[in-house]
Amino acid sequence: MIPLSTSKSAVAAEEASKGQIRQANEALILAAAERVFAGAGFGGATMAAIAEAAGLPKANLHYYFGSKQELYRTVLARILEDWLVPTHGITAAADPRTAIERYIRAKMALSAQRPHASKVFANELLHGAPVVKTLLATELREMVAAKVAVIDGWIRAGRMAPVDAVHLFFTIWAATQTYADFDVQVRAVLGRPELTAQDHARATEHVVSLILRGCGLLANPANR
Repeated sequence: MIPLSTSKSAVAAEEASKGQIRQANEALILAAAERVFAGAGFGGATMAAIAEAAGLPKANLHYYFGSKQELYRTVLARILEDWLVPTHGITAAADPRTAIERYIRAKMALSAQRPHASKVFANELLHGAPVVKTLLATELREMVAAKVAVIDGWIRAGRMAPVDAVHLFFTIWAATQTYADFDVQVRAVLGRPELTAQDHARATEHVVSLILRGCGLLANPANR
């Protein structure tokens, strides 16, 4: 007879393995869905195309996500969550320059590493945000309000120049996401078939310097 403790350990190990497989498959599906939704839009995307992009049977998609609508909602919620994580460093106790610079760099990195995610989100907004409108009016609005309060506190304390903190976020979003959403335009002007790592690095330094200077957080801009 197999000892009860051994049996429990085997069951726990099997469950852990199943959990890891599920996480891996969901990650594959979500990454593939970002690419397909970005290229075809919600209407043009199919579960079959997403399954092919993920390298998984179509049945697997329906097992993890019951419908295209559910998968699309999950993709959008994941994108927004990933975009909000870099704001966690904007706290009252943080150094303003460090916090804002890290946020900008994180957003630029996301644009470079996951351009399809940005395009999916932009396309959703261009169509009136039918799926994420509630998230924008609750989760995003609450986050911005909290971080605006922090920035306004820095301004009152003389730690940075007076700026409209709400519009500062709009400016950062526009400046960082343009390299994903409008990469065709950027590549055409630069004469590139694709944006290189050097292009992204140059763009990042420009956006960081421009915004920090506008916030009065560059003591000696000439050294940048």
